[in-house]
Amino acid sequence: QLQLVESGGGLMQPGGSLRLSCVASGFNLDFYAIGWFRQAPGKEREGVSCISSSGGSTNYADSVKGRFTISRNNAKNTVYLQMNSLKPEDTAVYYCAACRNYYYCSGFKDYGMDYWGKGTAVTVSS
Repeated sequence: QLQLVESGGGLMQPGGSLRLSCVASGFNLDFYAIGWFRQAPGKEREGVSCISSSGGSTNYADSVKGRFTISRNNAKNTVYLQMNSLKPEDTAVYYCAACRNYYYCSGFKDYGMDYWGKGTAVTVSS
């Protein structure tokens, strides 16, 4: 069974850090671009970051540039999202998604993503 499982979410104070993980099972992430998306309460889902299959290309939403870093360890079939300097507006459910075509991922075109995880909740509050 093909699955993506996110972990690492939780409650954090503003200015703090969290690292999210996205682990694939049932398929090899080597051939997939991986994107992180998020959906805040009452808002539409938005793209956060994307990394190409090789890890050589990355893309970030303007709202997280300079604060979030995406990386991958293909040997562990895992992609990470390091989130620093967290703000209350980062509060959302974070999803990872996989697709073979970096075009969809880098453009945060969620309709082009092939596989989705169920999400991990991040709450930033004092």
